[in-house]
Amino acid sequence: MQNMSYARAVALLVGAIGAAMSLWHMWVIVAAPPEALFFRGGHLMFAMVLVFLLYPLAAKNDAKTPGLLDWLCIAGSIVFIGYLWVNYRYLVNRIPYIDDPTGTDKAMAVLAIVLVMEATRRVIGLALPITAMAFMGYCFVFTNISVDAFLDQTYLTTEGIFGSTLGVSAAFVLIFVLFGSFMERTGTGQLFMDFALALTGRQAGGPGKVSVVSSSLFGTISGSAVANVMVDGPITIPLMKRSGFKPHFAAGIEAVASTGGQIMPPIMGAAAFVMAEYLQTTYFQVTLWALIPSFLYYVACFGAVHFEAKRDGLKGLSAAETPRLGDVMRARGHLFIPVVAILVMMFSGYSSPLAALVGTLLCFPVALMRKNTREGITWWHVLDALIDGAKNALSVAMACACAGIVIGVIALTGIGIQFTQWVLILAQNTLLLALVVTAMAGIVLGMGMPTTPAYIIMVSLLVPAIMKLGVVEPAAHMFAFYFAILSAITPPVALAVFAAASLAKSDLWSSGWAAVKIGAAGFVVPFMFVYEPALLMIGDWTDIVRAFVMASLGIAMLAGGLHGFFLRRCTTLEKVLLLTGAACVVYPSLATDLAGLGLGAAVLLMQRLRAAEA
Repeated sequence: MQNMSYARAVALLVGAIGAAMSLWHMWVIVAAPPEALFFRGGHLMFAMVLVFLLYPLAAKNDAKTPGLLDWLCIAGSIVFIGYLWVNYRYLVNRIPYIDDPTGTDKAMAVLAIVLVMEATRRVIGLALPITAMAFMGYCFVFTNISVDAFLDQTYLTTEGIFGSTLGVSAAFVLIFVLFGSFMERTGTGQLFMDFALALTGRQAGGPGKVSVVSSSLFGTISGSAVANVMVDGPITIPLMKRSGFKPHFAAGIEAVASTGGQIMPPIMGAAAFVMAEYLQTTYFQVTLWALIPSFLYYVACFGAVHFEAKRDGLKGLSAAETPRLGDVMRARGHLFIPVVAILVMMFSGYSSPLAALVGTLLCFPVALMRKNTREGITWWHVLDALIDGAKNALSVAMACACAGIVIGVIALTGIGIQFTQWVLILAQNTLLLALVVTAMAGIVLGMGMPTTPAYIIMVSLLVPAIMKLGVVEPAAHMFAFYFAILSAITPPVALAVFAAASLAKSDLWSSGWAAVKIGAAGFVVPFMFVYEPALLMIGDWTDIVRAFVMASLGIAMLAGGLHGFFLRRCTTLEKVLLLTGAACVVYPSLATDLAGLGLGAAVLLMQRLRAAEA
């Protein structure tokens, strides 16, 4: 009974701190954020206290409750952040790298580094802390940088742990994660599922298309591919298997569709906010850049499902199993209002955090507008949403803090410039080779860590190299962003595929390669917008429209060639022609575009002639 009361007390403490964290960030958006060290430090303090409470080192009497060491870690986190606040005047008056840090400064810096890496390890695993230690090792072993200079950079300035990446987590990420939590509590997930069922459920391979549509919408609730799979998959995967899709293919569809949520406007993954900070632009501008590439990604996914279903003769759901779109919109359509409000505010020039705050505050009042959506909603749902919002932001907060150590080392040692030179030498000043190296690095980094830190490291080490070869800055950053995300569907470590395969009860490798095949456009589209920036809505409207039309046709041919169906089942020659035509369209020139269209037209003609003979 005593142990139960201790666990209950910890749970109440977690709830109180989580709710306080969410409410504080909401208040800061209205009242304007305090100075960087106070704002970022407060964000990190909340996050670290919650991490050490929620992820204790050892279970106590079979209950996951914090022990003595966890409480010491909590105390240490409060101390090293509180030390900066108490000595703030001293910090702003000292000159970094010239005024030597005191003994207490150095002790606090060591404590901060150790605790940040430990908290990161607990919430997202070893990959990022090991990466940080590798960069620290490089700093001490291969450069003349002193330990004092490293500690100064990492802890006593806003160029390390408390750098701009942590600022992005504090200012942008938490409020959008909180918005997703509020939407989830008001039944918007059911709206997304019903909307997708009504829209595509009766078509050929309907359940697969439902997965594509609903998973793209679920991206507004969660920026995590795995989380999207676990919310959407339990409903869509059994439907796909029942309609005739093979288990591994059903898992692949769900994994690819859920992964795309991070690149799907209006609310993308957390790394998109970091990108806006790096490029000194608005988040709304980032969503505009992402609009056409994300559409192409889902066109390819949708096309893969359609062609696979047509080739295997799979049918859609019956009328009895699918709701009518008009009925769905009348019953729950008003739950789209918060999303629309965010878009309108961002388009009107308001800041992204303020727009997200308004959308968040609208969620429950909008749900209470109609009887069928307000049933069961209580004040406890609001409290749960506040707590869950804080919990769901922990992984990003700790990833940004730990990535700050890496960024600090890169800035201090100049390794970023050296790495750029290495990439240029390796690629022999050939853009395509440099892009392939960057893509492979993004996939490898993303296998071990979340998208945000993987993207941050790529921006520091690889993006400058491809920019030196003539790639425009938005395209270079979007390229890194895409490949940091695509690791979730790339074997051997494909976390979204693992989650989907567990739901589909399918083989991991078969599911992984099915996901790669379905999401092939995800690997091709980044190369397309590097060579054709018009796909990022950069340039004249005539160029943008032409590039969009040609890319859509190329993606359709790619999906048809990979899945062996266009108007009808493809012969080997037709597959080769479709894939060759898609490859021609990737490179932006009039000659290759015409060649690609010609090959596609040849396949259409061949298939029509075969149909006439049959």
